[in-house]
Amino acid sequence: MEQRRLGRTGHRSSVVTFGTAGIGKVDQATADLAVQMVLDHGVNHFDVAPGYGEAEVRLNPWMSCLREQGVFLGCKTKQRTKDSAEAELHRSLERLGTDRLDLYQLHAVGKLHELDECTAKGGALEALVEARASGITRWLGITGHTHDAPRTHLEALRRFDFDTVMFPLNFVLWTNAQYRLDVEALLGECARKNVGVHIIKTVAKDPWGDRPKTHTTWYEPFTDQATIDRAVAFVLSRPVTTLTSVGDVTVLPKVLSAAERFRPLDPSAEEALLATATGYHSPFVGTWA
Repeated sequence: MEQRRLGRTGHRSSVVTFGTAGIGKVDQATADLAVQMVLDHGVNHFDVAPGYGEAEVRLNPWMSCLREQGVFLGCKTKQRTKDSAEAELHRSLERLGTDRLDLYQLHAVGKLHELDECTAKGGALEALVEARASGITRWLGITGHTHDAPRTHLEALRRFDFDTVMFPLNFVLWTNAQYRLDVEALLGECARKNVGVHIIKTVAKDPWGDRPKTHTTWYEPFTDQATIDRAVAFVLSRPVTTLTSVGDVTVLPKVLSAAERFRPLDPSAEEALLATATGYHSPFVGTWA
């Protein structure tokens, strides 16, 4: 699997990051199969959060192995004050069975008022800065999940020198003119400041609405291999580092397979893909993975 430099961190991240939300609601045996699968496919970057069910606990038995293999480990906090973020950080370390992270991120900061809370005096950002100073983490990032995320993250980079950003992008969202402009502005600033770029919701298709959920994702994902191939290729054809894998272990192998076969989309193929976007409502407002 292709690797790309995660900005100033210097880490050569696989173009798929293992989004561990997919193992947060399964038993240990199922989680073990998923972890081994992503390692076998060359994934060397894992992303976890306390809000992902039991994902931290499911990774615990693998921690020595992941460290030996040099896997880049990112975690997050949705807390907004210094004290609560610090407490959550230490709980995550205990559940994971480690004393350090590679990346710690402010989680779900999509709205400007959420950024204000985190960057205020006594806000969560202070806990992240102290964690870096004490050696608990090397790098600091920010994530967001709403229409405002790219614009909010651009403001975040003005306020603080974050090392990474994480936000939604897929071919459906790209057809939203304002969202596209916001993403392009953020990507330009990330390139200028050497900031690593994570993408989420690459294969998001539609909100569940009142329909029965057939997968463990917060949105209905694309499931046919051909569409997943094109969706993955679309994202990886942009100037990004890595995309976070889908939060469902049954769709996971299709995303891995698509990434391994990735070739940049030519203009005609991209145009044809974007023409299909009107049939979908790629969801992400208020969702987490």
